[in-house]
Amino acid sequence: MDEILRYTACTISSNHCKCFDKLTPEEKKILDKHSVTIKYKKGEVICKQGSFVSQVMYVEHGLVKVFLDNGNNSLVLKIIPDGNLLGLASVSQDYKTYQYNAMAYIESDVKQIDINIFRELLNRNPEFAREVIDILSENSVQIYGRFFCLTHKQAFGRLADIILCLSERIFKKKTFELPLSRRDLAELAGMSSETVIRILKKFNEEGLISMNGKTFIVHDFDRLQQISDKG
Repeated sequence: MDEILRYTACTISSNHCKCFDKLTPEEKKILDKHSVTIKYKKGEVICKQGSFVSQVMYVEHGLVKVFLDNGNNSLVLKIIPDGNLLGLASVSQDYKTYQYNAMAYIESDVKQIDINIFRELLNRNPEFAREVIDILSENSVQIYGRFFCLTHKQAFGRLADIILCLSERIFKKKTFELPLSRRDLAELAGMSSETVIRILKKFNEEGLISMNGKTFIVHDFDRLQQISDKG
């Protein structure tokens, strides 16, 4: 039987970055020499849309929001958890500035890597470059699916997507402490805070989830997946 093709509004990177495993010991020393880890507080800007590119970043610990903003409206492109790269779109020398904003959703440790060193490693190590290309490809596919869902799925389907992603990709368990506000969830799902609160109440009444303060429990993955698939 053919696998069901699923489009999801999920913004969350699904795979830990493995590209650094392809570096030689000497190359790892070069990278470490030209890197520094910075701790960001919740809500602190990591990079700003339009600012000059100086580094590629690796999220060692935390949760980072990548988004576009025109001063009046914003659109979340991705959420980047532990073990993922940030700023790969700026690896091309055709882009001198960041094409998006990045902000820490929670307190986060981010390793900043000199972009010129990163480019040098791409040129000298084909295996490393191949892994980075795979990451870029996966990012593109995920964003395509997200845009499809934001324009074609109804509110219930979009919020089901986000709940499933948080449980399966971020926390990897059914019960977790949710660090995001209802407003944050609304931003991710592309709807109003009032709509998110109404749908969460409905999901709770139907036994799909339960909430106690910041504690969030997913009770029925299958039904949430059905809601996601139907949109």
